[in-house]
Amino acid sequence: MEKAIFAAGCFWGIEAAFRRLPGVTEAISGYTGGITESPSYEQVCGGQTGHAEAVEVTYDPAKIGYGELVDIFFELHDPTQINRQGPDIGTQYRSGLFPLNDDQAEIARAKKQALIERGRDVATEITPGGPFWPAEDYHQRYFEKRGLAQHG
Repeated sequence: MEKAIFAAGCFWGIEAAFRRLPGVTEAISGYTGGITESPSYEQVCGGQTGHAEAVEVTYDPAKIGYGELVDIFFELHDPTQINRQGPDIGTQYRSGLFPLNDDQAEIARAKKQALIERGRDVATEITPGGPFWPAEDYHQRYFEKRGLAQHG
């Protein structure tokens, strides 16, 4: 199994979407890309931690590759928006790829560049993956817990 970290606005919908993919064994909502250790949701929303709401995806590379996950990531949100997705505004809602190794970083850069070459103004940051802090339990499987998993 391998891991990948994606930030694409509010983590609830992204977690649910990744969780449904064949080859994905786990998707966890959390925080990454900032300076505060073990941040709380309230701290992240306060905008002082530098963290983005993100999802850590565990996947079987024999069933789904990182490149395919990145393609899906770009389809799941609007990567042209800076520090927002829809009505959610703030640095915690930024679009970001957080590669965990050199291969992931190379793929992430190539996928972003391909979109740019097709005329997209991609704001997605690519930052080496650092610590990932799982969000509080009430954020995990948020849509599932409310009977909305199929809409995530």
